[in-house]
Amino acid sequence: MTKPESRRSGAAAINTGAKCATAASAAEQVNNGAAQPGCPGQSAPIKAKVMKQSSRESLYRWNTECEVYDDGTNTFFWRAHTVTVLFILTCALVYVTLLEETPQDTAYNTKRGIIASILVFLCFGVTQAKDGPFTRPHPAYWRFWLCVTVVYELFLIFILFQTVHDGRQFMKYIDPKLGVPLPERDYGGNCLIYDPGNTTDPFHNIWDKIDGFVPAHFLGWYIKTLMIRDWWMCMIISVMFEFLEYSLEHQLPNFSECWWDHWIMDVLVCNGLGIYCGMKTLAWLSMKPYQWQGLWNIPTYKGKIKRMAFQFTPYSWVKFEWKPASNLRRWLAVLGIIFMFLLAELNTFYLKCVLWMPPEHYLVLLRLVFFVNVGGVAMREIYDFMDDPKFHKKLGQQAWLVAAITVTEFLIVAKYDPKTIMLPIPFVVTQCWLLGIFLIFIWTVWRFFIRDITLRYKETRLRKQEVPADWDRPLGSSGTIAPSGRSKLNGSAETVRQRKS
Repeated sequence: MTKPESRRSGAAAINTGAKCATAASAAEQVNNGAAQPGCPGQSAPIKAKVMKQSSRESLYRWNTECEVYDDGTNTFFWRAHTVTVLFILTCALVYVTLLEETPQDTAYNTKRGIIASILVFLCFGVTQAKDGPFTRPHPAYWRFWLCVTVVYELFLIFILFQTVHDGRQFMKYIDPKLGVPLPERDYGGNCLIYDPGNTTDPFHNIWDKIDGFVPAHFLGWYIKTLMIRDWWMCMIISVMFEFLEYSLEHQLPNFSECWWDHWIMDVLVCNGLGIYCGMKTLAWLSMKPYQWQGLWNIPTYKGKIKRMAFQFTPYSWVKFEWKPASNLRRWLAVLGIIFMFLLAELNTFYLKCVLWMPPEHYLVLLRLVFFVNVGGVAMREIYDFMDDPKFHKKLGQQAWLVAAITVTEFLIVAKYDPKTIMLPIPFVVTQCWLLGIFLIFIWTVWRFFIRDITLRYKETRLRKQEVPADWDRPLGSSGTIAPSGRSKLNGSAETVRQRKS
């Protein structure tokens, strides 16, 4: 398709070092590649448009700035190819219809028909779907994952409407090895860090816990940090999930882990190191200048290779400033984001349990890859909707679908195995969660209702105390009292100056 950075700027002028206030998709979808007012070589209509956009952002958005340089090059890679894709798709359908003999296997034809329908939908979506906030490495890449999100949600809806037996057996059409109940692995057992009874390897408990999931934990939290872009929110979600594992270990045996596995290996080592590396990457992305130049305009081979590598970095950068305590709307939005993150994490384990999928199955890995690609777009759209509701009047399409997927996955778990999720939680655990919820509620009421009412009452009293002092102040040398005003008839010139001061 046509390159968004040059097409949406409204001009083909070269952006020579524009310092842009890019927060959310408004900057990338409306003002990408356009210089800030005052840049040389910019026409008056474009300058007025940029000034209007800048004033709009300054009113409704937190201050997030980046430097963007773009020469507006429009190559074959960025041009529209809708007719080409339609021609190739039509040729493929003609070949299958006229030149290929249809097999007499009903199951095979059903599978192939479903796959062909999905591919046609993906071709349509990649070429015609609405663009999201991201444009690198290419807008078609993010349109592809948007269509995959729709397909996955439809698949979950289909599974939701099946019986428990039929839904589990349907997974055999995807992989014949599925549809068989699997025993859960107990991660608890012997929790001694140093086992003196094992003379061969006293630290065997630690080595047993180190498997392929350790780098997966690190990589997962590194990517989550790039999505959320806030250290405090990442640490809260990380610690909260460990508390959830403590609370739900009576439902899923693989939640039963040693204390050092929870707090040392998970929170401090894997999650903490992933969050730290993610924050360092965010700092680098927020400081680097974003210089975009056409590949054929770069004279050296080293520069061309560097430009190709930077194609997989963001076009511009927006720093997320969640500010949950600034108002009630943002506070509730942050709580909702944390809740949905934790629910999506729990769905990973519960879906494996109810659909009988082993942890190492490729479908589990594909689901994680799916959320890696759609989670960043969803978080950006949620931030746009929360930070600038007057410009982004509705929730983004990817965020809407991700929320629907998370809820649908939980409904599948509730339908397929209600006995597991309805197992009574221990009384002590219930008391702890109720106490935490009560403290959050009390703090919310105090911060956004009682405190604000008290501050407004104090400000009103101060204003009432200051107004009589202004009106009852003696004016002039004669000692007479006159009301304050701007006319010189109320006193001499010196009196007026005193009154103004």
